[in-house]
Amino acid sequence: MTTSALDRSDTDDTERDGPATGAVGGGRAFAWLLVVTGAMGLLASWVITLDKFKLLEDPNFVPGCSLNPIVSCGNIMSSDQAKAFGFPNPMLGLVAYGMIIAIGLALLTGSRFPRWYWLGMEAGCLFGVGFVTWLQYQSLYVIGSLCLWCCLAWVATIVMFWYVTVQNLRHGFIPAPEGLKRGLLEFHWVVPVLWIGVIGMLILTKWWWFWTGGTA
Repeated sequence: MTTSALDRSDTDDTERDGPATGAVGGGRAFAWLLVVTGAMGLLASWVITLDKFKLLEDPNFVPGCSLNPIVSCGNIMSSDQAKAFGFPNPMLGLVAYGMIIAIGLALLTGSRFPRWYWLGMEAGCLFGVGFVTWLQYQSLYVIGSLCLWCCLAWVATIVMFWYVTVQNLRHGFIPAPEGLKRGLLEFHWVVPVLWIGVIGMLILTKWWWFWTGGTA
């Protein structure tokens, strides 16, 4: 099965088809995926945070990723949605993505975590992917601009969420019908590819007039 790419040699105390009863770890591929996606999100959060501070100091500051009327990080940073919790959103990302990197590194050293830990991680990633989905809608249909660094964080969060879900499905921490479970584990790459592809198509169609050199 193609799930071998995610390393199945990560537990000694659980059957693959049933729920784990003890602490379980993660394969090297999965651990590196957490490190890489966490680093992507952390980089995006760091750059946006620095630009946000510069924008606060100088309202006329133009971020380097403000390339045109559509790809305009400045428009995003100046919006109310950019501080959904009363402080700049990327500051939340600095903490959350940093934690993901730490977990990935811990898994690389052979650390194992109990069921409640994995479900807590699932809940955190679910919140994260829900939040970026809301931000995607706001960006496309309310603010009307794109931020390239935000897009990087979107992709990182989607991939991260999905493979944490795959990890929990594999160990039975999330119940699912056996047929569905086997299908998702066999073709685990399909969901993130389609998910990100749909977002790309929404971006393409939303501003088709701009990408093709037309007028609104």
